[in-house]
Amino acid sequence: MLLDGKACSKLIENEVNEEVKLLSVHPKLDIVLVLENADSETYVLLKKKACSRVEILCDIHKLGKEVNATEIEALIDKLNDDVNVHGILLQLPLPCTLAKHTKQLLHRIDPKKDVDGLHPHHFHHLSQPRCNSDDLFLEPCTPAGCLALLDRYKIDVAGKDVVVIGRSPLVGLPLSLMLLQRNATVTICHSNTRNLQAKVKQADILVAATGCPQLVQKHWLKENVVILDIGINYCKDTTSTKGYKIVGDVHFEDCESIASAITPVPGGIGPMTVAMLLKNILKCAKYAVR
Repeated sequence: MLLDGKACSKLIENEVNEEVKLLSVHPKLDIVLVLENADSETYVLLKKKACSRVEILCDIHKLGKEVNATEIEALIDKLNDDVNVHGILLQLPLPCTLAKHTKQLLHRIDPKKDVDGLHPHHFHHLSQPRCNSDDLFLEPCTPAGCLALLDRYKIDVAGKDVVVIGRSPLVGLPLSLMLLQRNATVTICHSNTRNLQAKVKQADILVAATGCPQLVQKHWLKENVVILDIGINYCKDTTSTKGYKIVGDVHFEDCESIASAITPVPGGIGPMTVAMLLKNILKCAKYAVR
């Protein structure tokens, strides 16, 4: 079975759009983009188009690559104070000259406007049992997109052995905490993990978030595994007019036959990530007018 993130994201967009129409304010996202990486510009435009489809306003603040961290902080502070801005997104990755400031800049964003869900305030909630609270909690978009996709296909993680390859603070680590909250038994693997193939072989559900093109092969997997491939890798392809092709961290053609369900790349987790961003913007706008 193909886990069609593109189709599911359209359903979520429709739901968000219906809720946006009922709000007394017009939700607005402001994106801070440091101009250096062409891929980042492409991703930002995709987010802006998605906002447009659900009637969320979106402004992009394009900064030259010579900008310094202090100037970005000043812009973030200005957006934090603007009552007409409901969500702030710092597009990652930052250029190498600013990379060491990534954490401090992300933490500068008001948690009530942190639509990426990367502020420590939100991370703290990932390991806590859900309870009724007036506090705003925003889940990081990619992990939330993974779980939303499983929900749409009625795939329950409770009691399942879930192997997550990758421990990044953006995806692997928060997703593991979210899976634990859903009563999955989680194994986190990384670059220093011994006997990786043997551990992957035990997975009922496999999450690949390594950045290593087509790392996972069919012989690594057990029959009827569910695969969530989060990787987006650009590989040279002389047969393509673009000169490259996009592949995941899992060898899709090899592994599709053994999996009971698998996400394609592209068209799997990527669209779901953007859909979760829209949901977070909506949450922030609702919180602002509560």
